[in-house]
Amino acid sequence: MKVHKSTSGRSVVGALAAVTAALVAWQPEVDACSRILWNDNKVAVFVARTMDWPESTEPVLTVLPRGMKRDGGRAGSEVVVKENPARWTSKYGSLVTTIYGIGTADGLNERGLAAHMLYLNSADFGPRDPSKPALHAALWAQFLLDDAATVTEALALLDTVQVVPVEARGHKANVHLAIDDASGDSAIIEFVNGKRVVHHGREYRIMTNDPTYDEQLALLGKLDFSKPSSDLPLPGNVKATDRFQRAAYYSAMLPEPKNDREAVASVLAIARNVSVPFGAPYKGFGIYNTEYRTVADLTDKRYFFELTTSPNVLWANLGKFQLKPGSPVMILQPDNIALSGDVTARFHKVSKAPF
Repeated sequence: MKVHKSTSGRSVVGALAAVTAALVAWQPEVDACSRILWNDNKVAVFVARTMDWPESTEPVLTVLPRGMKRDGGRAGSEVVVKENPARWTSKYGSLVTTIYGIGTADGLNERGLAAHMLYLNSADFGPRDPSKPALHAALWAQFLLDDAATVTEALALLDTVQVVPVEARGHKANVHLAIDDASGDSAIIEFVNGKRVVHHGREYRIMTNDPTYDEQLALLGKLDFSKPSSDLPLPGNVKATDRFQRAAYYSAMLPEPKNDREAVASVLAIARNVSVPFGAPYKGFGIYNTEYRTVADLTDKRYFFELTTSPNVLWANLGKFQLKPGSPVMILQPDNIALSGDVTARFHKVSKAPF
């Protein structure tokens, strides 16, 4: 495992140091996403992400209580790992956005840890080591939300399992993961040439897709954003490098928010700026417009959701749900144009957990 652990601003040079110390959703071979962490304001720690996809990922807002038993070798009803699958019981409750009913693309837990899976075409999880419990990639984020309270705890947990690829609807889970916590700590986790590479530090705030994170930082370092103005040319297309650089530029200029409402609006504004418009082409992959955007307030444990085909922003307060073992799984279908504002009370019980 290769670890990049920040010790000072020297870890990010050139334009990156002038703009921001930069920093994840699961996606198939036609998609892209962006993640923006804001951990240096005086109100709270906020993180936004976009989910870009060529079709509906069937997102469902889902509250999962403590004490739930999970099987890292099952994707829905299908067994994808027969030998030595990871099995665990959740220690913390969480509020997540599920994907295709088999895993978690995004969410936070009751301790203020959040996880975000994003597409990385070059992801290479390496050959299977049957001596290690296997965790399929669609449950990677949920595994950490279930049992870790901080980024440091989550990274230690990853040493106990092997993340393995999975497919759904014909799409491979070529992904990397961003995690962040209520202290503002952050980590980007990638599998490159079969090896786990970790960028751990508060400065890793921005994340998109290919190339690998090392390369994204190097490309950003070549830009001079030291004199921001409306005349400064910015990369404006939808490819991952353009979105990374644009998000880093605008994140560095966010004004100190007066309250949480203003802070949520601020990170949502950047997420909208790096979203993919309907019909925009991406390389040879086709069309993969932004399906939804989320914001997690890691300090107050609130989760905001904006479906791009609906004009409304929804939010729920994780602290208002019953999370003790034996409590029901609660869900909300966000594809409802009548939903708006605080929808905590609109969640309903389901008899069976999605995973």
